Amino acid sequence: MRVGIIGLGLIGGSLGLALQDTKLVSKVLGYDHNLKNCEDAISLNLIDEIISFNEIKKCNIIFLAIPVEAIIETLNLLKEVDKKTTIIDLGSTKSKIIKSIPPSIRSNFVAAHPMAGIEKFGPQAAFKSLYKDKVVVFCDTKNTTNFHKNIAIQLFSHIGMKIVFMGEEEHDKHACFISHLPHVISYALANSVIGQEDPKSILLLAAGGFDSMSRLAKSSPAMWSDIFKQNSKNLLTSLELFEKELSTCKTMIEKEEWSKLKKWMGDATTIHKIL
Repeated sequence: MRVGIIGLGLIGGSLGLALQDTKLVSKVLGYDHNLKNCEDAISLNLIDEIISFNEIKKCNIIFLAIPVEAIIETLNLLKEVDKKTTIIDLGSTKSKIIKSIPPSIRSNFVAAHPMAGIEKFGPQAAFKSLYKDKVVVFCDTKNTTNFHKNIAIQLFSHIGMKIVFMGEEEHDKHACFISHLPHVISYALANSVIGQEDPKSILLLAAGGFDSMSRLAKSSPAMWSDIFKQNSKNLLTSLELFEKELSTCKTMIEKEEWSKLKKWMGDATTIHKIL
């Protein structure tokens, strides 16, 4: 099978490396509107060859490893592909994408979200084991033919992923709390510190806590602003709940309710019994 990957950053590039090791794939081909990404993808051997968008449409399998708003735009450019061409998106949101699929390719389409990633982005950040032992969520597979669904299952299984099936609205709600909200908090923390501290102080005093909390603020603004846009309803709900917890903490500190504060912190530590 010839696989075409649209988008050759961290997600697409890592996928290209992983797929090259599978016997299911004869060739991994790539396309990116950013010419530097194309050059880097070839020099780093992330894919076998760069081809045009029109050539990508002739591949047996097409992966969309691009920002979620771009996925919707690109789907409209793929609505004439062959019925046997499998289209798989790798976006972090699902509801809006699924609602935007052109009817002519709905049966071809597999809505997938690999729960894998790091704060770095671009082809230089790609690595082969990004997906190994991670979860990939499939949404709304009832409208995908078994032929295309089974191809997606085989591919993700061969690169070491565990497959979970979930409704798209349920996915977007859960992904918001687990992934999207932490990114908002990290961006907010970074901006609050930048406004108060000079760079030298940050470098001298920032230890594990700040480094861990601010790590996600290194993530691609282009990608994450699109995710926040598509999942805004769930994100606003999660932010309201987070603000409520912050307000609770602030009140306890103001009133010097240290026993209550300690219990509040203790309740929070129980999450690590789940993780």
